[in-house]
This record gives sequence, C-alpha cells and structure tokens, in this order.
Amino acid sequence: MYKIIFKLAFKNAFLRLSRTILVIMMIAVSMSMMVSIEGLYDGVILSMADKTKRSDCGEISLYSKDYRTSKALSDTIKNAITLQKELQKNPDIQASVLRLKADGLSATARKSAFSTIIGINLLQEEHFGEFSKFLKEGKLTLDKRGVLIGSELAKTLKAKLGSKIIFSTQDATGEINDMLLRVRGIVQTNNIALDGTALFVNKEKLHNFLMIPSSQTTQIAIRSDVVTLQKQLQEDYPTLDVKSFLELYPMIPQMQDMMVIFNTMTFFIVMSVVFIGIMGVMYVSILDRIREFGIMRSIGMSYKLIRFQIFLEALFVGVIGYILGAILGYFALVYLQTYGLDLSEFADGLASFGQSSTVFATIKSNYFTSTFAAIVIASLLSVLLPLRKIKHMNTIEVTKVDI
Repeated sequence: MYKIIFKLAFKNAFLRLSRTILVIMMIAVSMSMMVSIEGLYDGVILSMADKTKRSDCGEISLYSKDYRTSKALSDTIKNAITLQKELQKNPDIQASVLRLKADGLSATARKSAFSTIIGINLLQEEHFGEFSKFLKEGKLTLDKRGVLIGSELAKTLKAKLGSKIIFSTQDATGEINDMLLRVRGIVQTNNIALDGTALFVNKEKLHNFLMIPSSQTTQIAIRSDVVTLQKQLQEDYPTLDVKSFLELYPMIPQMQDMMVIFNTMTFFIVMSVVFIGIMGVMYVSILDRIREFGIMRSIGMSYKLIRFQIFLEALFVGVIGYILGAILGYFALVYLQTYGLDLSEFADGLASFGQSSTVFATIKSNYFTSTFAAIVIASLLSVLLPLRKIKHMNTIEVTKVDI
C-alpha cells in the first residue's frame, strides 16, 4: 500500500507540471539568494576580524597592568625581548611580535590630527600577519625618516607619497619632542582605529625618539588557535594584562550578533515565501482532485493514508526545490568566495566602516542543514490547511460533483 502511495504522491506532485516547476524555481532561487547573503555577511565579519588580528592584537595581546588605562610610556613591559623568546618556545604559539606605541600630534603643511605612532619590525610583522598585503600605495620600506601612514589618516592630513609629516609627543623623560617623517607608503588594514590614526615607523628609531630602552615595549601580540592559551598565559604572567581579541574589540561580537539577527529575519522571510508558495500549489491541487479524494474515502482508504500522500507530495516539491537551491547557492558561494563582490563604487563609504571594496563570502555547512530543516517543516505545515478540506468534506456530496 505504501509503495502505491509513494507512486501516487510523486505523480500527483507533478500533475500540473508548469505550476510545480514554478514553485520549485521559487524555492531554489529564494534559498540560493538567502545562502549567498548569509555567506557574504559572515565573510565580512570574518574578514574584519582576521585583518584586525593580523594588523594589531592577534588572538591574544599582553600589556603592562596599567598601560591600557594610562597610555603612559612608563607603563611598558619590561624585559620584553626575553619574554618574547620564552613565548616562542611555547608550541601553542604560532607567532609573536613586539610593538611600541605613543599618542601624539601629526601635522603637515595644511592639516594636523591626533594620531598614534607605532614602532614595528617589518620582518616580524610580515611573519605575524602578512603586513605587505595591507600596502595600498608606495613601497613597504621604513628607512631613516620613512613612515607608513594609515589610509584614512592620510586623507585627513591630505598627505601623499613623499609628503612630509611632523609628529610631536612627550618622550619618556617628559620632554616634548618631534620628528620629521616622509611618507613612503599608504596602508589600509581595514581596522578603523589604525587606518584613521596610525603612523608606522621603524621600531628601533622610535625607541631612540621616545628615550625608551629597546628591551621594553608597550604590546606583545600573539597568534594562536588554542582556546585555553589565554588562561595559561594569565597564570604564567600574573603581573601582565593578558587580553583576548574579543576583549580588545567587543564591537566584533556585537556585529556578529547583529548579523545573526538580520540573517534570522531574512531566513524567516524566505521560509514564509516557501510556505505560502507550497500551500498555494497544494491547496489548488487538492481542490482539483477533491472528487478523487472523495472516491478514495468511499472505497475505504483511511484519512491517515490520504494525509500521508499529501505530505509526501509537499515534501517532493520542497526537497527538489531545496536540492536545486543548494546547488545554485553552493556555486554562488564558491564564486563569491573566490572572486568576491566588487563594491568599488562605495569604496570610500566602506573604508570608513573598516571594509574593503571587495567583499568575499564564506561557506558553512549550517547554511544548508538549517535551510533543509526549515524547508521540510515549511512543506509539512503548508498542507495543514488543505488537509482540513479533505478531513471535513462530505464524501457523498463530493462524489456527485463533476469536476
């Protein structure tokens, strides 16, 4: 009996072929668009997080206990070089880098702005986070007076390659000191804080300028995939302030939460469209075959078997639509992951929010599993109203009607 029911369900699902294909295409296109949007949104957040880790804090950063509140040059990490060597022996740490930072005032002939000068070692930065990929214009070099400037700060100061910049700040002795710099390159890290304020100079040069011993630093950034490493470092170095990426950039998880809410809203909208589409097709299909169902009831077929058949018909339509949508969505995500979505026309606006002009998608299995479950549920729920028509019909009257 169930074998016959399966055959009837499959045949009747495609009884009105054009109508069924239209619903299947609607499901497929809606699903592929929803999956693509989810992939793009997640890709934006993951890209922002990745570039922030590479350009600034890594997964974990170490500071002096009072540095993040005082920003004082007296609150540096002592014996930082020795500490870095100890960290490099830890198998859980992939890379580490020392940075020296100081806040001050940058000025050109036409503009001035508050900024942060950051002393870096280009070789270490390249190993730590592929710093060369952030270069937007110019050369990646830090000679005697060379400086790499954040893209947004360059716009604020109206600085170009070769422009002179005077940076002024208070050194470790309390004296106001300044240095003349020349722009060798413009970098865009897509980290709003850095792009809008950062001046990158040679670390040894900055040590001399700030009158700080080369063994001291303000930050040690660490790359690692081990979740428990932060707790271990907190126990090993109780005199230091050990912060994770999410603690230093709480905006990232907040944006992730916002994206989850937006994706959920999109998900329910698409599933509502699927629900209404399948319900419309099934309702019309049942009305077209109401006499057929009446005869089936008259010859003794139980309502349970008829209900099972209707459920199968809806599932056939929903699952075929899902399969086609999954194929379209997967290839769309692969394309967006490889080539990205070019938004060059909005480059300036995106840069102000820490985004690059090309947005790349990511692919996660839960895009497809959650959508499959939702389409199955929507398919089953969509036939509840049509089933009421069959359950409460007058069998004798229906069989008399010539449809």
